[in-house]
Amino acid sequence: MPMNAVYDGPGDLAAVIPVFPLPGALLLPRGQMPLNIFEPRYVAMIDDALRVGHRLIGMIQPDTAHPGPEDKPNLFKIGCVGRITQIAESGDGRYLLQLTGIARFRIEEELPVTTPYRQCQVTYAFPDDFTPRKGEDDVDRTSLLRSLTAFLDANNLKADWEGIENAPNEALVNALAMMSPCGTAEKQALLEAPDLKTRAEILVALTEIELAKKTSGTEGSLQ
Repeated sequence: MPMNAVYDGPGDLAAVIPVFPLPGALLLPRGQMPLNIFEPRYVAMIDDALRVGHRLIGMIQPDTAHPGPEDKPNLFKIGCVGRITQIAESGDGRYLLQLTGIARFRIEEELPVTTPYRQCQVTYAFPDDFTPRKGEDDVDRTSLLRSLTAFLDANNLKADWEGIENAPNEALVNALAMMSPCGTAEKQALLEAPDLKTRAEILVALTEIELAKKTSGTEGSLQ
C-alpha cells in the first residue's frame, strides 16, 4: 500500500516508538496487518501515535520461552515498525486499523514511562528493509509454490492463484510468512531471516514439517 510518508533509511524513523506485544503477530516490511484495537492502553497508544504525527507502532512478540511477569512479559529483541495507513472508529470505543510494515527494529532499551503502553528505544539494524524487492531474484519461487500447493491440497483449501502468480516474490514470500499458521518461535525465525531468500527457505521447511505432521497424524503447532 502506498504511504504518504517516505522512509529512505533509519534516520527517517523515530528512535523511540510505542510497542504492541502480540503473540503470533508477524509484520514484515511492506506487509499489511489489520488490527482491532480495544484495550484502553492500546487505544491510548493509537491516539498518541496520531497526535504526535509519526503514526508509528512497533509490533513485537512476547518471548514465550522466557515469559516474565504476566502484566509485563519479556519481549523478543527484534520486531517490525509499521505506519498506520488506514483507520476507522467503530463507534464503541474500538479502532479498526491497518499497519503497513516499514522496517525491522532491535530493542536497545525499554524506557520507564508514564504511558499505559510500553515504549522502547530502538535501532534499525536491517538496512535492506528500506529497499523494496531487495533479493527477489534469489528466491526459489518454484519450490515455494510447490510447497504452497501441497499445503493447500492437504488441507482442502483454495487460493487466488491469479493473484499469487502475479505477485512479486517479496510480496508473495512476506504475505505467506505473515499468514503462516506456525508458532511463536517459527514466526520469530521468519521475522529475523537475514534476507528474502532465507525467509522463503524457512517458510518451505516449516510447510514441509507441517505436511509431515499431518501425514503422520501428529497434532499440535510447530514449536
